[in-house]
Amino acid sequence: MKATQKLYDMGQSIWLDNLTRGLLNSGTLGRYIQEFSVTGLTSNLANLECAIREGNEYDRAFELLPTPPPGAEEQFTALALEDVKEGADLLRPVFELTDGVDGWVSLELSPLLANDTAGAVAEARRMHEMANRPNVYIKIPGTKAGLPAVEEAIFLGIPVNVTLLYSREQYLAASEAYLRGQLRRLDAGLKPDVSSVASVAIGQWDVATSGRLPAHLRHQLGIAIAGRAYAAYRALIDSPRCQQVIEAGGRTQRLLWTETGIKEPASGDLLYIKALAAPFTVNAMPEAALTALADHGDLGGILSTNGAHGEEVIANVAKAGISVLSLAARLQDEGLKAQIKTWHELMACITEKGAAVI
Repeated sequence: MKATQKLYDMGQSIWLDNLTRGLLNSGTLGRYIQEFSVTGLTSNLANLECAIREGNEYDRAFELLPTPPPGAEEQFTALALEDVKEGADLLRPVFELTDGVDGWVSLELSPLLANDTAGAVAEARRMHEMANRPNVYIKIPGTKAGLPAVEEAIFLGIPVNVTLLYSREQYLAASEAYLRGQLRRLDAGLKPDVSSVASVAIGQWDVATSGRLPAHLRHQLGIAIAGRAYAAYRALIDSPRCQQVIEAGGRTQRLLWTETGIKEPASGDLLYIKALAAPFTVNAMPEAALTALADHGDLGGILSTNGAHGEEVIANVAKAGISVLSLAARLQDEGLKAQIKTWHELMACITEKGAAVI
């Protein structure tokens, strides 16, 4: 039995952090679903930009553009929606088989809306309606302005993948926004059955502290942060407010690990995959990590629900002069800036490619 199947049997969903036309058209994505236990997808702006710039899989779409062509953002919407719809249709059997637990595809909003609550809600609603699939999440960042957008989107019945989360505190803020939206639905006589995941990024913690920690703490902080978030997640599931939603026919927001590919090869290619095996969670893996797990992976134990080891690591990190709260805020800010940079690069790439093909 492949390690991917073993991980899924342990209770962790495997989603692929990649969605491009080439993966769909080549049948590779279908094979990953069948052979590697992949049960979901998250779109990625950087992967899309790379696919458009370096390949020809989107050339036909550009050739079919009207004259004059629409703006780059409209072209992005058309390209992304076509991929997302096809991916969602491919995963629809998984969605139905798991009663909506798995089988999801995430669609990215423009990161320029991260600090615009009303704009993010309006665009989430528009993209949700255009996707017209029950198994599509709209990505909304867990920024100060993004959190009320998450709450409003959930209240409106729009499934949400909350992104740009780096710490327990940021995760809990996202969960609070989700719960507020669900409880507002209850108060309005609506069923609190709107699905959501909260995506906590792991790999950047160890990149940001590389060279700043003693040897025995190297490659440990990301895992410690994950352990702390997981303990909070499991406690939240048992809380009266979550149970109120569940008893009314609703769902809990699932915790999703992202950025679980290895940034520093010396730590091994499956460090985070093995360390973050945990029931009731999702691991959105880069393609390289997925194939490595299927090829030569093995699994250890299950992530502890008490987070004790993580707290010990974080205490030692604090002694080394690093505040995880300050670093989490910095990582979120840098993560948003990186997304905005990628967005501008993608818009330029779409404009250039469209002009070249037409």
